[in-house]
Amino acid sequence: MSNRSAFRASPPARASIGGQPLFGVFMAVPAVCFVGALLTDFTYSRSPDMQWTNFSAWLLAFGELFGSLALLIALIDLSHADVRRIAAARWRAVGLIVVLVLGLFNNFVHSRDAWTSVVPQGLILSVVTVLVLLPTLWLGRSLTYRHRVGVA
Repeated sequence: MSNRSAFRASPPARASIGGQPLFGVFMAVPAVCFVGALLTDFTYSRSPDMQWTNFSAWLLAFGELFGSLALLIALIDLSHADVRRIAAARWRAVGLIVVLVLGLFNNFVHSRDAWTSVVPQGLILSVVTVLVLLPTLWLGRSLTYRHRVGVA
């Protein structure tokens, strides 16, 4: 029995350093920031301290910045025809766009003053952002471990 599929060439990750895909590195920061924003929003909904909204706003801003870099890396990877054929790569890019749009709206909501900067719209947007972020992260992980994108 031949196991040729184990030796087939894997699609390259265009955005890589030393052959290692960069998406996971740049996606870790927005993942932590958006989850952190959800936690600080929840904490603010239970506390009168306005500093929690400042934490959320900063976490959302950094999540947007590094999420934009991760989207750029995902689009660079999609420039390779072999990667473009993988549905998970396309859905990862779409999911990341949705996360960034939700995060941007959430940042606008957090720019308001007082209680309405978080409760209820900001908290709902944070929950939805994290719920969309989770499958997007899973798709990015599956590109490396299942589809072997960028794996030598």
